Amino acid sequence: MVNPLADPYLVLSKVYREGAYLKHALAGVPLEPEGRARTVKICYGVIEKDIFLEAVIAANAGRTPRSSVKLILKIALYMLEFMGKHGYMVIDCAVELVKKAGKGGAAGFVNAFLRSYKLPPPPQTEYGRLSSEYGAPVWLVKKLKRRYKGQTEAILAAKSRGLCVRFVRGAEKYLSRPHIDTPFEGVYIFPEFVRDGGFAAGDYTFQSVGSAAICAAVEGGEKLLDACAAPGGKSVTLSHKFGSVLARDIHPHRVRLIGEYAARMGVENIRAEVYDSSVYDPSLCGAFDAVLVDAPCSGTGVINENPDIMLRRMESDVQSLARTQLAILSACAGYVKEGGALYYSTCSVLPEENDSVAYSFMREHPEFTLKIPSSPLAHEKTPFGLQFLPHISLGAGFFLTSFIKNRTDV
Repeated sequence: MVNPLADPYLVLSKVYREGAYLKHALAGVPLEPEGRARTVKICYGVIEKDIFLEAVIAANAGRTPRSSVKLILKIALYMLEFMGKHGYMVIDCAVELVKKAGKGGAAGFVNAFLRSYKLPPPPQTEYGRLSSEYGAPVWLVKKLKRRYKGQTEAILAAKSRGLCVRFVRGAEKYLSRPHIDTPFEGVYIFPEFVRDGGFAAGDYTFQSVGSAAICAAVEGGEKLLDACAAPGGKSVTLSHKFGSVLARDIHPHRVRLIGEYAARMGVENIRAEVYDSSVYDPSLCGAFDAVLVDAPCSGTGVINENPDIMLRRMESDVQSLARTQLAILSACAGYVKEGGALYYSTCSVLPEENDSVAYSFMREHPEFTLKIPSSPLAHEKTPFGLQFLPHISLGAGFFLTSFIKNRTDV
């Protein structure tokens, strides 16, 4: 029998010990096919429950185990506490895996720990309870409570609705399957969807409902700059609204993804290039009808899809990211024609990155006027934009607003 802890251990080692993103780790490890669904469930579950699992280990271990041993304990604990697996099977497999991982000296410790551990008392504070239950660090819970009050638990508890697919053609072939309609043409969410030949043929692509909503709000024109474009979904979608698209990203390997994405979808009016969009490029002064800044952010609106974000995100990152967002917006402001639009979006639910950055931009750039877009996707309107929340916006948490460059001839 294949050890059911083995594949999750290989995947999660890349996440915890090498800093890989979970989706990339799952794609990069050859998984045993029959156990793939179980492995994916365990990997997401361990990360989502990391704070709880850390607390169990800290309360019972006496001293912190080595990273590889701790990871095996987390996998075993998740299977015991959240999957209802038989104790003897999980313990035997965990001990076997410790030995195969070259940590045979810890086999006795792992065996004894899993046979005798006790759950620690539940956290006494509301912040601690929400943190433990939903895998969000206390600092994030406090920020959400401050901003969203009674909606905090609903935001944290919101689950992914499934895989969002944008069809170019042939959607009718797939719509007999269970799916959720979205307000956007050709865009549907499937609880289960297996990629087939239509993907390579460019009949459809995978694009989040947030990305689709942002693209729907962008008005067309002749020239678009997508300033933080990788992996290219928005550039490709918006290519049909503009004569040409310049797609930039700071990472060369991600710029290659933009080119591959455009080629697969048969789009020929996109030029992709490496550039740090926080640095002003005078050659593009006043060159674009529209500029889209989908800025690097904390990702706090999409932790239901990417729980590993919270493994490395720190509270200090939020202000640092907000400064980067403002720098990119300020640089890109110079590229907008008079009467043109600068769009700003993040996949964050924190006002420090959203309304606060928009406010700072408006204060520093009086040549722009705020224009809050409209959207058919459920949202809250804020003083400076639209805030989409995962429990009301089909699982997506993100922010969107725009600024119009004032004309000097009126």
